[in-house]
Amino acid sequence: MPADVIIIGGGIVGLASAERLQAAGRRVTLIERAGIARGASFGNAGAFAFSDILPLAAAVRLSRLPRWLIDPLGPLAIPPAYLPRILPWLLRFWRAGRSDRIARSTMAQTALMRLAESEMAALTAAAGLAGMVRKEGSLELYESEGELAASAAGWQARSAAGIAFEHVRGERLAALQPGLSPRFPVGTFVPEWQTVDDPFTFATRLADHVIAAGAELVEAEATALRPEGETVAVTLADGCVLAARAAVVAAGAFSRRLTDPLGDRIPLETERGYNTTLPPGAFALRRQLVFGGHGFVVTPLSTGIRIGGAVELGGLDLPPDYRRSEAMLTKAAAFLPGLRREGGTQWMGFRPSLPDSLPVIGASRAGPRIVYAFGHGHLGLTQSAATGRLVADLLCGRAPAIDIAPFSPQRF
Repeated sequence: MPADVIIIGGGIVGLASAERLQAAGRRVTLIERAGIARGASFGNAGAFAFSDILPLAAAVRLSRLPRWLIDPLGPLAIPPAYLPRILPWLLRFWRAGRSDRIARSTMAQTALMRLAESEMAALTAAAGLAGMVRKEGSLELYESEGELAASAAGWQARSAAGIAFEHVRGERLAALQPGLSPRFPVGTFVPEWQTVDDPFTFATRLADHVIAAGAELVEAEATALRPEGETVAVTLADGCVLAARAAVVAAGAFSRRLTDPLGDRIPLETERGYNTTLPPGAFALRRQLVFGGHGFVVTPLSTGIRIGGAVELGGLDLPPDYRRSEAMLTKAAAFLPGLRREGGTQWMGFRPSLPDSLPVIGASRAGPRIVYAFGHGHLGLTQSAATGRLVADLLCGRAPAIDIAPFSPQRF
């Protein structure tokens, strides 16, 4: 007898899809090759960034690019050996920065974020995880009034979307985060920004919930899938073939290995993200701090202080370059003079990135029984519950909660 729905990928998007499918009455089998939440879901910054509606092509100002790209440890780096391979993606990324395309992407992202906020509230309530969510807001910091002014278009777009924020200076800034370096005289407080106690713990507790509700976990690598009549056949690395009524590809940065053979040539790239997690008490951090001009954030977690971010477009095969973690830690120590930088743990993970900064959510061209749910870039945790809701809508024959045309796998 075939399984009901097989989900390939045990990260936060796969787990949220499992929970939302179970809430709709479907039975779920999870296939995960490397352990639950051991990919990008393990070491991310832990944010529900519902106000982050701008595509990366808009957020990365062209004036910064030359300075960033010539710095091998800067906020955006491309290893020279990888440049020929990534040139087609970069061309699409450049085109995504046109004003008309930014407007369309921002509109689609805004709709997905609104759904993400309501669906995440429903998911955390159902899974008993609401107590892990911190509602302290975030504080983005600028080195000058001119840097704040240069970001005005982005804040205007957020204002138009109904997102609350407050530009702060002086005593108000110091009250929101004591101990900042005076090189940051101005900031923007976003009160509705949320974080979780620890993203890995959050994901594993969600996994416990879906398994307790009847999900089966198969620890294996899925190497191929194909429609076969009224079922989908999923081939594992050991040659075993599993059958299901439907399948969801939520394998993050590794998804393209499964989707290319199905005829969906999706320009999925890999942002290699780095961080250092310092022990608890390393700094009296009140909320997540965003150093946008330097491409990293500092997050208070129950497990410590996490300093991470940056974008290294280098694929899946190059070894980690932990000098990037060290560079962010050195900057953080300068920006937060009381930071104790000893005893940290370094990490590198793969973020699945598409040039227009919108995920792929929709049916494969191979057939409606195969649904894709990947490509969220920095926003996998944020958008996981919304993606799960849309996956459940598609596989349960319901009208999607929002227009999913902007997220179509065939849009490229």
